[in-house]
Amino acid sequence: MATHQRIDVSKIGDVTIVRFNDRKILDEVSIQQLGAELFALVEMDNRKSILLNFDGVEFVSSAALGKLITLDRKVKSHKGRLKMSNIRPEIFDVFQVTKLNKVFDIRGEEAEAISAF
Repeated sequence: MATHQRIDVSKIGDVTIVRFNDRKILDEVSIQQLGAELFALVEMDNRKSILLNFDGVEFVSSAALGKLITLDRKVKSHKGRLKMSNIRPEIFDVFQVTKLNKVFDIRGEEAEAISAF
């Protein structure tokens, strides 16, 4: 199991739950590390059901959104599913403006997202 700096990974059944260690996902170095850690879950650990829990995340930059789009593509290409939960209203607004709420499966709470797999 890899050690992660930017994320905390746990599992409930077949669902891999990812929580973010950073409250603000802003700077380029952090975003590159975050992307590498998330992509490794799919490419190296072969995780198929991934839930990104945004509890505690206050801000997500556009570069970070790009990493999430790439992650979604990687998960789908590996025949997996990606869901998100616990997104603050101000971050959800960004998802709506960019139409990413149509791309991602976003649920209110973690339990709801887990049961949707």
